[in-house]
Amino acid sequence: MVAAPSSDRLASVPARRVFSRRWNRALRRYRSTEFTWMLLLGLLTVVIGAGMYQFVGIVPVSALIIPMVMANSVLGPRSLPWFVVFVLGVMVVVVAATAEEALDGRRVGGIVVAFLVGLVILVSSFRRSQLGVAGARGESMLVDLRDRITKQGLIPKLPDAWYAESVTRSAGASSFAGDFMVGSLSRDGSRFQVVVVDVSGKGEQAGTRSLLLSGAFGGLLGAMPPAEFLPAANDYLLRQDWLEGFATAVHLSVALDTGEFEIRSAGHPPAVQMKAGSGRWAVHESEGPILGLMPDAEFKAVCGRLNHGDALLMFTDGLVETPTRDISLGIDKLLGQGERLLRSGFEKGAVRLINQSPAVNDDRALFLLHRR
Repeated sequence: MVAAPSSDRLASVPARRVFSRRWNRALRRYRSTEFTWMLLLGLLTVVIGAGMYQFVGIVPVSALIIPMVMANSVLGPRSLPWFVVFVLGVMVVVVAATAEEALDGRRVGGIVVAFLVGLVILVSSFRRSQLGVAGARGESMLVDLRDRITKQGLIPKLPDAWYAESVTRSAGASSFAGDFMVGSLSRDGSRFQVVVVDVSGKGEQAGTRSLLLSGAFGGLLGAMPPAEFLPAANDYLLRQDWLEGFATAVHLSVALDTGEFEIRSAGHPPAVQMKAGSGRWAVHESEGPILGLMPDAEFKAVCGRLNHGDALLMFTDGLVETPTRDISLGIDKLLGQGERLLRSGFEKGAVRLINQSPAVNDDRALFLLHRR
């Protein structure tokens, strides 16, 4: 027969557990909400207000701008307006209580500046309410989007007999660009595919569309036969029904064991191949309409072979076209630079080539594939 536990233990143990669970739940809730920041910034506001009241003329009215600016970075659009009203209310109360002692032009100027800063923060908060996140969280989301675009543009590791390199530069040194590339290696490692895309627009204007397209094209690239990739990408763009929903692209599919390749283009600058035997460049012109403009588009393939020592370049028009120069002249200039630069080796050749191109207000992307 087992002795029953005492009634005191039965009562005390559940009570401790219930209290511990409630305490941990409250901590998690406060960490996940803005309560802690509201409390800290509220205390800071009260301390500054008390300093303004106690040390008139020493603590300026503009000191209350500090908690408002901090709140603009950490509080969400729902609680930020109420906090700004609270700060301005503290300022009004303190100024009214000390108006007889010191209310000169300098103090009035500080009050006006504080109200203007609060107004700017309120306006930005109302605009931010469409997104529903605070300033720091919104910035972290943009950083995450940028990192995802960069990660999707990474070229998979190829066999030792092959060297691949990709470089993307955005207009105005922005972290977002309308040019991107996506690579895919088959499961058995026998076929490599890459697509270089130029979305309409540039910089931040095309950054959101390029993010969406890079994810969609990355899924299509590894899941569909090479001949069906561009038609599927074209259908996807047509379904989006964007006002500026067109894009150009060049698609490469190469068998890594034989070096045989197929190139298909959708209104994109042609790919170029440097043949090690002759040391000359061959331009592979392939026909195809721009993506997102017409349904049931057909894309003809240009076939070739990469022998040992050969190299293949694919790029966007920002690298070869300027407002004062035709694209054909830009391609000739790029090939001349490539012939000189690549004599010293293909390692980091794409970076050296894109650094030699003139700085223009357009996104640029370059892909280099070399068979050792």
